[in-house]
Amino acid sequence: MMNETIANTNITVKPVTDSRINEVDFDNLVFGRKFSDHMFEMVYEDGKWGEPLIKPYGSFQITPATNVLHYGQAVFEGMKAFYVDENTVHIFRPDVHHQRFNNSCRRMCIPETDYETFIEALETLIKLDRQWIPKKAGTALYIRPFIFASDDLLAARSSDTFTYQIITSPVGAYYAEGFNPVSLTTTDEYVRAVEGGTGEAKAAGNYAGSFLPAQKAKAKGYTQVLWLDAKEHKYVEEVGTMNIHFLIGETLVSPALTGSILPGVTRRSVLALAEEWGLKVEERRITIDEVFKAHENGELKEVFGSGTAAVVSPVGLIHHQGKNIELDREKPGDFAQKCFDEITGIQYGRKEDKHDWIHKIDI
Repeated sequence: MMNETIANTNITVKPVTDSRINEVDFDNLVFGRKFSDHMFEMVYEDGKWGEPLIKPYGSFQITPATNVLHYGQAVFEGMKAFYVDENTVHIFRPDVHHQRFNNSCRRMCIPETDYETFIEALETLIKLDRQWIPKKAGTALYIRPFIFASDDLLAARSSDTFTYQIITSPVGAYYAEGFNPVSLTTTDEYVRAVEGGTGEAKAAGNYAGSFLPAQKAKAKGYTQVLWLDAKEHKYVEEVGTMNIHFLIGETLVSPALTGSILPGVTRRSVLALAEEWGLKVEERRITIDEVFKAHENGELKEVFGSGTAAVVSPVGLIHHQGKNIELDREKPGDFAQKCFDEITGIQYGRKEDKHDWIHKIDI
């Protein structure tokens, strides 16, 4: 199908001969299940990154001794490209995503990457696979950059070689609930991360360690885990794979980035909007007991998560040690809705980008 040359690029492009796009039901997209025709790849060896390449998406060979399989030295990012019109696609805050990507690399002893290659790879991939960008409301082309240790050696040390790839996937809503409020529970048995650990990096192992407590929460009828700190087990940190926010009176409280919390790009955007709209914003430690007390006093107006996949996820119920906070379980709160509408409006080009958050791609 495709014999296309992308002009003005320093990336070698090997286009597919036959597209797989007819395999995709764009009316029933499952998050992260189908992948676009092309992928980006670059290899680090002999102390430097090699030549960038875009090639057909597909399997590749590794040996059973590949470093990442044994020691988990891998980081990733999650971003989205949004269909605006037949000529325009938006990426939301790629510069901030790349900064976090490099921060994760530093923490996991992985060589950093340059922004110019990163953004050129995104632009080239999206132009090549523009037909894969879904057009329905609430859909997007999910972008997954990642780097993994690729030494063929069983040694508990940093790898000398790394593979850097970017794949893309047309996606619908992340949560089955859509934009309806979710239910959360704390856990006394598990923690997500500790200060000084890898919690502030987007490292692969952080997620694997959360699967068992998430399974147990779902078996009890909850959507996700509300994580508390590892040391005192009383300070709220994150929710599932998102950041968390509490609207208490006229103040938006978000847990401070103490080193065990991932610094979310959407979190950063929500806080900027709240300040712009005249709310008092506090980034500080907040205990689960304070949250319950605010609810008892009638001051807790809204609770919601924020992240790339779901954007904003309102919370309708929090369970902690046999007690419940019940908020509106039928619809999101006014502030969460306003944040969702503003951020998605900017992403899809329906609202003015006053903050210069959008990277525009002409396709």
